Amino acid sequence: MKRSCLMISAAMAGLCAPASAQEIEKQVINVPGFANFAEIDPRDNSVWINNESRVEHWAIEGKRGEIVMGKPCGAMVLVGSNLWAADCKDGTVNRIDTATLKITASIKTGLASPGEFNVAYGAGSLWVPSDNKGVISRIDPDTLKVTAKIKVDPETWYLVYGYDALWAASGPHTSLQKIDPKSDKVVHRTVTGKEPGFLAAGEGGVWVQEQGDGTVARVDPVSGEINGRVKVGEKLKWGEVTAGGGKIWLRTTEDQMFVVIDPKTLAIKARIGDQIGSGALRYVDAGLWTTEHDIDTMTWWPHPEAIGN
Repeated sequence: MKRSCLMISAAMAGLCAPASAQEIEKQVINVPGFANFAEIDPRDNSVWINNESRVEHWAIEGKRGEIVMGKPCGAMVLVGSNLWAADCKDGTVNRIDTATLKITASIKTGLASPGEFNVAYGAGSLWVPSDNKGVISRIDPDTLKVTAKIKVDPETWYLVYGYDALWAASGPHTSLQKIDPKSDKVVHRTVTGKEPGFLAAGEGGVWVQEQGDGTVARVDPVSGEINGRVKVGEKLKWGEVTAGGGKIWLRTTEDQMFVVIDPKTLAIKARIGDQIGSGALRYVDAGLWTTEHDIDTMTWWPHPEAIGN
């Protein structure tokens, strides 16, 4: 396995230090094309990615298979044995059987964004930003019907489900909207920093990647208000954020590949890897998958419990 260096603080940028007295091991896999958004399959820690005109299934040992689509886009979500993936060419959300690698259903919802958005799952429903004027469509995954269209701020692209609510961010309107799945209505709006982007829910909060300010904001899931913020860099354009294992993981595009944040103190615990452009990041207890589409690679980082300690 190839190894990487761990930069332990912004003040010591450029220095390398071990994590838990051992270097962080990683496995780099060459992925031709444009390995973009990722979704980990927790059944075996393999990963599903968007790549140009197909969705691909990969594991550490290599590529397992693919599903041809018009233009797969946005972050996907795995529900049971079905992977739900959007197609920007057709304006659809597609159900993929992960066993047969076949598209078994296609729902024409429209899509609000040309590529930067999430398909989310929670409260027994799929949620997708379906109109750039400000609409989120709620889908019943069993009947394949749109059961509600929720009015939100224009250009709301980024979604996450957590703490019994759907959270949705609009970059131009600097807003985080809390949506009650019982009423299908926005019940709270929070003013964020510049260009709120990808979201995460867990580890005691809802986390907002404030792309224009180079910050990550922590939101109280009950009040819906920001109760902490950490400065990471000059900007956080693209990248992703996720929560797990007692840490917040932020995929970046400047200065390093990803950053590890303590969710309680908001201290930056580690800055990992070289700056290599944009990509995705996903967490499971066994490890992290990152994609690096600008250099045609994808990386598996095992033992996340040792990173950032």
